[in-house]
Amino acid sequence: MKGPDAIAPALSLSAFLRALRERQSPAEFGLAAGARRRTPGLRREEVAQLCGLSVTWYTWIEQGRDVSVSASTLARLARGLRLSRAERSYLFEVGGKRDPERPGHRDDPPEEVLACVDAIDGPAYILDRTWGARRWNAKASRLFAGWLDADGEKNLLRYIFLRPEARTLILDWTSRARRVVAEFRAAVTAYSDDPDIRRLVEELRVGSPDFERCWETQGVLAREGGERAFDHPTMGLLHYQQVSLSLAGWSDYRLTMLLAAPTMRNR
Repeated sequence: MKGPDAIAPALSLSAFLRALRERQSPAEFGLAAGARRRTPGLRREEVAQLCGLSVTWYTWIEQGRDVSVSASTLARLARGLRLSRAERSYLFEVGGKRDPERPGHRDDPPEEVLACVDAIDGPAYILDRTWGARRWNAKASRLFAGWLDADGEKNLLRYIFLRPEARTLILDWTSRARRVVAEFRAAVTAYSDDPDIRRLVEELRVGSPDFERCWETQGVLAREGGERAFDHPTMGLLHYQQVSLSLAGWSDYRLTMLLAAPTMRNR
């Protein structure tokens, strides 16, 4: 028998599916409301039919029984019940499975979201899933020559490992580069089958012995902020506090801000 800790996720999935079923309008699915309906929303057999599942199997899932629910079953439920992006994400979360379609990762943030970097009083940029810069402000362009200037390579990893400017700009380049690779590995684990990411990793492994060594260490680290120091060719030694945030609604995109450290503010 399962213990309480193992049963809890099944019960969470059960409660969510029941709530979803009961708040659906039969008419929206082309089903007659009927005077004989005793419960609100859809019947279990109707959900099963809409989702291409057997009535018995769906019933067991909704009852929270000791059954293994696959990602494909969750995908059928999401499509059949026409779940929103947030609902689908939550369904896979409580179901304990990775969404094979990963909804919400296909659309780019709107222009007004990307433009938020212009309101930040310090170097700021937004990276996409492959860690390519999608938007940056003028201060970031001045700081990161060779990356965010007009002629720069827009992928952060290519910049760090393939551009000589990065090695002189970033203080303690070796430890920072090692940490960046570990953060990247952690960030893209869910997208290991993404062809763009696979191509990028293979390109860097071939083109940079340093990246290859960092990648082979299998390091995995959460992306965190903290002090960052740069030796800029014209602005001199610069110290910042880095803050990184995921964009709400576009979890693949991350906003990074470099805020003036106390030593810089006191100058």
